[in-house]
Amino acid sequence: MEALLEVILPVFVVIGFGYVARRVKLFDDTVIDGIMRYAQNFAAPVLLFTSIIKLDLAAAFQPALLLAFYSSAFVSFFIAFFAAHLAFDRPLTDSVAIGFVALFSNSLLLGVPITERAYGTEALAGNFAIIAMHSPLFYGFGIALMEWAKARGQGMARGALALQIGRTILTQPLVFGITCGFVVKLTGLPLPGSLLSGVQMVATTAIPTALFGLGGVLVRYRPDGDFRIIAVLCACSLVVHPGLTYLMGRFVLDLPVPGLRSAVMTAAMAPGVNAFVFANFYGVGKRVAASTVLIATALSIGTIWAWLHILP
Repeated sequence: MEALLEVILPVFVVIGFGYVARRVKLFDDTVIDGIMRYAQNFAAPVLLFTSIIKLDLAAAFQPALLLAFYSSAFVSFFIAFFAAHLAFDRPLTDSVAIGFVALFSNSLLLGVPITERAYGTEALAGNFAIIAMHSPLFYGFGIALMEWAKARGQGMARGALALQIGRTILTQPLVFGITCGFVVKLTGLPLPGSLLSGVQMVATTAIPTALFGLGGVLVRYRPDGDFRIIAVLCACSLVVHPGLTYLMGRFVLDLPVPGLRSAVMTAAMAPGVNAFVFANFYGVGKRVAASTVLIATALSIGTIWAWLHILP
Protein backbone atom coordinates (compact mmCIF):
# COMPACT_ATOMS: atom_id res chain seq x y z
CA MET A 1 0.00 0.00 0.00
CA GLU A 2 2.91 2.35 0.71
CA ALA A 3 4.14 1.84 -2.86
CA LEU A 4 0.71 2.72 -4.21
CA LEU A 5 0.48 5.90 -2.15
CA GLU A 6 4.03 7.19 -2.51
CA VAL A 7 5.07 6.00 -5.98
CA ILE A 8 2.09 5.47 -8.27
CA LEU A 9 -0.64 7.81 -7.08
CA PRO A 10 1.35 11.09 -7.34
CA VAL A 11 1.92 10.38 -11.03
CA PHE A 12 -1.76 9.70 -11.61
CA VAL A 13 -2.72 12.73 -9.50
CA VAL A 14 -0.94 14.94 -12.07
CA ILE A 15 -2.80 13.11 -14.85
CA GLY A 16 -5.98 13.66 -12.85
CA PHE A 17 -5.29 17.38 -12.60
CA GLY A 18 -5.12 17.57 -16.37
CA TYR A 19 -8.25 15.48 -16.76
CA VAL A 20 -10.28 17.60 -14.32
CA ALA A 21 -8.97 20.88 -15.74
CA ARG A 22 -10.16 19.90 -19.20
CA ARG A 23 -13.40 18.35 -17.94
CA VAL A 24 -14.46 21.55 -16.16
CA LYS A 25 -13.36 23.53 -19.25
CA LEU A 26 -10.60 25.43 -17.51
CA PHE A 27 -8.71 24.72 -20.74
CA ASP A 28 -10.07 23.80 -24.14
CA ASP A 29 -8.71 21.21 -26.56
CA THR A 30 -6.55 23.81 -28.30
CA VAL A 31 -4.67 24.56 -25.07
CA ILE A 32 -4.32 20.87 -24.17
CA ASP A 33 -3.00 20.11 -27.65
CA GLY A 34 -0.51 22.97 -27.26
CA ILE A 35 0.66 21.57 -23.92
CA MET A 36 1.12 18.12 -25.47
CA ARG A 37 2.97 19.55 -28.46
CA TYR A 38 5.34 21.37 -26.13
CA ALA A 39 5.85 18.28 -23.98
CA GLN A 40 6.24 15.72 -26.76
CA ASN A 41 7.88 17.81 -29.49
CA PHE A 42 10.19 20.00 -27.41
CA ALA A 43 10.55 19.27 -23.69
CA ALA A 44 10.67 15.46 -23.99
CA PRO A 45 13.32 15.51 -26.77
CA VAL A 46 15.35 17.90 -24.58
CA LEU A 47 14.95 15.50 -21.63
CA LEU A 48 16.17 12.60 -23.76
CA PHE A 49 19.08 14.71 -25.02
CA THR A 50 20.24 15.54 -21.49
CA SER A 51 19.76 11.93 -20.38
CA ILE A 52 21.80 10.51 -23.26
CA ILE A 53 24.75 12.87 -22.72
CA LYS A 54 24.88 11.81 -19.05
CA LEU A 55 24.55 8.06 -19.72
CA ASP A 56 27.34 5.60 -19.15
CA LEU A 57 26.73 3.96 -22.52
CA ALA A 58 28.70 0.80 -21.80
CA ALA A 59 26.82 0.16 -18.57
CA ALA A 60 23.37 1.23 -19.79
CA PHE A 61 23.17 -0.62 -23.12
CA GLN A 62 23.13 -4.19 -21.85
CA PRO A 63 22.19 -6.73 -24.56
CA ALA A 64 20.25 -8.79 -22.01
CA LEU A 65 18.20 -5.75 -20.95
CA LEU A 66 17.25 -4.88 -24.51
CA LEU A 67 16.59 -8.50 -25.47
CA ALA A 68 14.27 -9.08 -22.50
CA PHE A 69 12.22 -5.97 -23.17
CA TYR A 70 12.05 -5.95 -26.96
CA SER A 71 11.54 -9.66 -27.60
CA SER A 72 8.62 -9.61 -25.16
CA ALA A 73 7.21 -6.49 -26.83
CA PHE A 74 7.16 -8.19 -30.23
CA VAL A 75 5.51 -11.30 -28.76
CA SER A 76 2.83 -8.98 -27.34
CA PHE A 77 2.42 -7.36 -30.77
CA PHE A 78 1.95 -10.64 -32.63
CA ILE A 79 -0.52 -12.00 -30.08
CA ALA A 80 -2.68 -8.89 -30.56
CA PHE A 81 -2.13 -8.81 -34.34
CA PHE A 82 -3.15 -12.43 -34.93
CA ALA A 83 -6.01 -12.21 -32.45
CA ALA A 84 -7.41 -9.20 -34.32
CA HIS A 85 -6.90 -10.68 -37.79
CA LEU A 86 -7.69 -14.36 -37.23
CA ALA A 87 -9.96 -14.49 -34.19
CA PHE A 88 -11.88 -11.23 -34.71
CA ASP A 89 -11.68 -11.06 -38.51
CA ARG A 90 -10.36 -7.51 -38.67
CA PRO A 91 -8.73 -6.23 -41.91
CA LEU A 92 -4.97 -6.48 -42.15
CA THR A 93 -4.40 -2.74 -41.74
CA ASP A 94 -6.67 -2.63 -38.67
CA SER A 95 -4.79 -5.58 -37.23
CA VAL A 96 -1.44 -3.80 -37.61
CA ALA A 97 -2.76 -0.73 -35.77
CA ILE A 98 -4.26 -2.94 -33.05
CA GLY A 99 -1.00 -4.85 -32.67
CA PHE A 100 0.87 -1.54 -32.42
CA VAL A 101 -1.22 -0.66 -29.35
CA ALA A 102 0.09 -3.79 -27.60
CA LEU A 103 3.63 -2.98 -28.74
CA PHE A 104 4.02 0.67 -27.71
CA SER A 105 4.13 1.04 -23.91
CA ASN A 106 4.15 4.51 -22.39
CA SER A 107 7.86 4.30 -21.62
CA LEU A 108 8.57 8.00 -21.19
CA LEU A 109 5.51 9.70 -19.72
CA LEU A 110 4.70 6.95 -17.20
CA GLY A 111 7.69 4.61 -17.10
CA VAL A 112 10.29 7.24 -16.20
CA PRO A 113 8.46 9.03 -13.36
CA ILE A 114 7.20 5.81 -11.74
CA THR A 115 10.62 4.11 -11.92
CA GLU A 116 12.27 7.25 -10.55
CA ARG A 117 9.84 7.52 -7.65
CA ALA A 118 10.15 3.82 -6.85
CA TYR A 119 13.91 3.30 -7.17
CA GLY A 120 15.57 6.72 -7.47
CA THR A 121 17.08 8.77 -10.30
CA GLU A 122 20.10 6.47 -10.53
CA ALA A 123 17.77 3.61 -11.56
CA LEU A 124 16.81 5.33 -14.82
CA ALA A 125 19.86 4.36 -16.90
CA GLY A 126 18.11 1.20 -18.13
CA ASN A 127 14.93 3.12 -18.87
CA PHE A 128 16.76 5.61 -21.08
CA ALA A 129 18.66 2.83 -22.83
CA ILE A 130 15.30 1.28 -23.77
CA ILE A 131 13.77 4.64 -24.70
CA ALA A 132 16.72 5.46 -26.97
CA MET A 133 15.61 2.63 -29.27
CA HIS A 134 11.89 2.69 -28.48
CA SER A 135 10.50 5.16 -31.00
CA PRO A 136 12.90 4.44 -33.89
CA LEU A 137 12.49 0.67 -33.63
CA PHE A 138 8.76 0.51 -32.99
CA TYR A 139 7.78 3.25 -35.41
CA GLY A 140 10.05 1.71 -38.03
CA PHE A 141 8.48 -1.70 -37.52
CA GLY A 142 4.90 -0.39 -37.36
CA ILE A 143 5.25 1.89 -40.37
CA ALA A 144 6.97 -0.80 -42.44
CA LEU A 145 4.27 -3.36 -41.65
CA MET A 146 1.44 -0.89 -42.23
CA GLU A 147 2.86 0.32 -45.53
CA TRP A 148 3.33 -3.31 -46.59
CA ALA A 149 -0.29 -4.06 -45.64
CA LYS A 150 -1.53 -1.03 -47.60
CA ALA A 151 0.67 -1.75 -50.59
CA ARG A 152 -0.36 -5.40 -50.99
CA GLY A 153 -1.55 -5.82 -54.55
CA GLN A 154 -0.64 -2.23 -55.48
CA GLY A 155 2.91 -2.94 -56.65
CA MET A 156 4.52 -0.19 -54.54
CA ALA A 157 8.28 -0.02 -55.20
CA ARG A 158 10.52 -1.12 -52.38
CA GLY A 159 12.60 2.04 -52.69
CA ALA A 160 9.55 4.27 -52.26
CA LEU A 161 8.44 2.22 -49.26
CA ALA A 162 11.88 2.47 -47.66
CA LEU A 163 11.95 6.24 -48.27
CA GLN A 164 8.53 6.65 -46.66
CA ILE A 165 9.61 4.67 -43.61
CA GLY A 166 12.89 6.54 -43.22
CA ARG A 167 11.30 9.97 -43.61
CA THR A 168 8.61 9.23 -41.01
CA ILE A 169 11.13 7.94 -38.47
CA LEU A 170 13.69 10.72 -38.89
CA THR A 171 11.10 13.47 -38.53
CA GLN A 172 10.06 12.24 -35.08
CA PRO A 173 11.13 14.89 -32.49
CA LEU A 174 12.04 12.21 -29.93
CA VAL A 175 14.38 10.58 -32.43
CA PHE A 176 15.96 13.99 -33.14
CA GLY A 177 16.61 14.57 -29.43
CA ILE A 178 18.13 11.11 -29.02
CA THR A 179 20.31 11.56 -32.10
CA CYS A 180 21.63 14.92 -30.90
CA GLY A 181 22.42 13.39 -27.52
CA PHE A 182 24.45 10.60 -29.10
CA VAL A 183 26.30 13.07 -31.34
CA VAL A 184 27.36 15.16 -28.33
CA LYS A 185 28.17 12.08 -26.23
CA LEU A 186 30.22 10.25 -28.84
CA THR A 187 32.11 13.28 -30.16
CA GLY A 188 32.78 14.83 -26.77
CA LEU A 189 31.51 18.17 -28.06
CA PRO A 190 31.84 20.71 -25.21
CA LEU A 191 28.70 22.65 -24.32
CA PRO A 192 28.74 25.96 -22.40
CA GLY A 193 27.57 25.69 -18.80
CA SER A 194 24.93 28.36 -19.29
CA LEU A 195 23.48 26.44 -22.25
CA LEU A 196 23.40 23.19 -20.26
CA SER A 197 21.67 24.94 -17.36
CA GLY A 198 18.96 26.28 -19.65
CA VAL A 199 18.54 22.91 -21.32
CA GLN A 200 18.21 21.25 -17.92
CA MET A 201 15.51 23.72 -16.88
CA VAL A 202 13.46 22.78 -19.95
CA ALA A 203 14.10 19.07 -19.33
CA THR A 204 12.64 19.26 -15.81
CA THR A 205 9.33 20.47 -17.24
CA ALA A 206 8.91 17.52 -19.62
CA ILE A 207 7.38 14.88 -17.35
CA PRO A 208 4.90 16.97 -15.28
CA THR A 209 3.78 18.88 -18.38
CA ALA A 210 3.32 15.69 -20.38
CA LEU A 211 1.40 13.98 -17.56
CA PHE A 212 -0.92 16.98 -17.19
CA GLY A 213 -1.46 17.09 -20.95
CA LEU A 214 -2.10 13.34 -21.06
CA GLY A 215 -4.90 13.79 -18.54
CA GLY A 216 -6.45 16.49 -20.70
CA VAL A 217 -6.20 14.36 -23.83
CA LEU A 218 -7.90 11.39 -22.15
CA VAL A 219 -11.10 13.44 -21.71
CA ARG A 220 -11.85 13.20 -25.43
CA TYR A 221 -11.59 9.40 -25.47
CA ARG A 222 -14.66 7.27 -24.88
CA PRO A 223 -14.71 3.53 -24.20
CA ASP A 224 -16.03 2.31 -27.53
CA GLY A 225 -15.40 -0.44 -30.05
CA ASP A 226 -14.96 -4.19 -29.72
CA PHE A 227 -14.43 -4.78 -26.01
CA ARG A 228 -13.12 -8.30 -26.65
CA ILE A 229 -10.18 -6.85 -28.59
CA ILE A 230 -9.71 -4.16 -25.95
CA ALA A 231 -9.54 -6.86 -23.27
CA VAL A 232 -6.87 -8.71 -25.27
CA LEU A 233 -4.86 -5.51 -25.68
CA CYS A 234 -5.05 -4.67 -21.97
CA ALA A 235 -3.89 -8.19 -21.12
CA CYS A 236 -1.00 -7.97 -23.60
CA SER A 237 0.12 -4.54 -22.39
CA LEU A 238 -0.28 -4.98 -18.65
CA VAL A 239 0.39 -8.71 -18.15
CA VAL A 240 1.99 -10.45 -21.15
CA HIS A 241 4.66 -7.88 -22.00
CA PRO A 242 5.92 -7.27 -18.43
CA GLY A 243 5.40 -10.92 -17.49
CA LEU A 244 7.56 -12.24 -20.31
CA THR A 245 10.14 -9.52 -19.67
CA TYR A 246 10.33 -10.55 -16.01
CA LEU A 247 10.63 -14.26 -16.76
CA MET A 248 13.30 -13.74 -19.42
CA GLY A 249 15.23 -11.15 -17.45
CA ARG A 250 15.27 -13.03 -14.17
CA PHE A 251 15.39 -16.70 -15.11
CA VAL A 252 16.87 -16.84 -18.64
CA LEU A 253 19.14 -13.82 -19.09
CA ASP A 254 20.04 -13.28 -15.41
CA LEU A 255 19.66 -9.52 -15.56
CA PRO A 256 21.10 -7.51 -12.65
CA VAL A 257 18.38 -6.11 -10.40
CA PRO A 258 18.58 -2.50 -11.69
CA GLY A 259 18.24 -3.66 -15.30
CA LEU A 260 15.40 -6.02 -14.41
CA ARG A 261 13.51 -3.20 -12.70
CA SER A 262 13.94 -0.84 -15.65
CA ALA A 263 12.89 -3.46 -18.21
CA VAL A 264 9.83 -4.71 -16.32
CA MET A 265 8.59 -1.30 -15.20
CA THR A 266 8.90 0.08 -18.73
CA ALA A 267 7.06 -2.96 -20.11
CA ALA A 268 4.35 -2.68 -17.45
CA MET A 269 3.15 0.75 -18.58
CA ALA A 270 -0.17 1.16 -20.39
CA PRO A 271 -0.10 2.00 -24.11
CA GLY A 272 0.83 5.61 -24.73
CA VAL A 273 -1.01 8.26 -26.70
CA ASN A 274 1.38 7.48 -29.56
CA ALA A 275 -0.53 4.23 -30.08
CA PHE A 276 -3.65 6.26 -30.87
CA VAL A 277 -1.62 8.76 -32.94
CA PHE A 278 -0.38 5.88 -35.09
CA ALA A 279 -3.90 4.50 -35.61
CA ASN A 280 -5.28 7.98 -36.28
CA PHE A 281 -2.52 8.74 -38.81
CA TYR A 282 -3.55 5.72 -40.89
CA GLY A 283 -7.27 6.07 -40.13
CA VAL A 284 -7.70 2.47 -38.92
CA GLY A 285 -8.44 0.91 -35.53
CA LYS A 286 -8.93 4.35 -33.97
CA ARG A 287 -11.79 3.50 -31.59
CA VAL A 288 -10.01 0.41 -30.28
CA ALA A 289 -6.73 2.30 -29.82
CA ALA A 290 -8.33 5.25 -28.02
CA SER A 291 -10.42 3.04 -25.74
CA THR A 292 -7.45 0.87 -24.85
CA VAL A 293 -5.29 3.86 -23.95
CA LEU A 294 -8.01 5.10 -21.59
CA ILE A 295 -8.97 1.76 -20.01
CA ALA A 296 -5.43 0.37 -19.71
CA THR A 297 -4.15 3.61 -18.15
CA ALA A 298 -6.81 3.29 -15.43
CA LEU A 299 -6.17 -0.42 -14.91
CA SER A 300 -2.41 0.11 -14.74
CA ILE A 301 -2.75 1.74 -11.31
CA GLY A 302 -3.39 -1.74 -9.91
CA THR A 303 -1.07 -3.73 -12.17
CA ILE A 304 1.90 -1.39 -11.62
CA TRP A 305 1.40 -1.75 -7.87
CA ALA A 306 1.50 -5.53 -8.33
CA TRP A 307 4.72 -5.41 -10.35
CA LEU A 308 6.37 -3.20 -7.74
CA HIS A 309 5.66 -5.94 -5.20
CA ILE A 310 6.88 -8.74 -7.48
CA LEU A 311 10.18 -7.09 -8.43
CA PRO A 312 13.17 -7.60 -6.13
